[in-house]
Amino acid sequence: MNGLEWLIEAFECDPEALRDQRRLERLFETIVQGMDLHPLGEPLWHRFEGAGGVTGLRLLAESHLAVHTFPEHRSLTVDLFCCRPRPDWDFANCLTREFGAARVSVRKMERPYGGAP
Repeated sequence: MNGLEWLIEAFECDPEALRDQRRLERLFETIVQGMDLHPLGEPLWHRFEGAGGVTGLRLLAESHLAVHTFPEHRSLTVDLFCCRPRPDWDFANCLTREFGAARVSVRKMERPYGGAP
């Protein structure tokens, strides 16, 4: 296996929470600590103007962690790629607690060496 990728989508979130960069920074720290990941430097953040959302990226020794928020749609996405096995983590509970998500979809994909499994 080349790695594991988690594709997480949270729906019906609190729009104000989705604009709160500090809350997203805490989300990154919670995931990094909870999954025993190893950051390389500081995360990068971009806040979109007006009522727009926030995009964040954190490079990891294991690969990367990214978040994109869409307050206008009351949703956010998280993408985590790890090149070494990691145990499952409770993304749904975290996003429900921190962002008021009413529904969370978590897809975990194995990325095999050399293409298709």
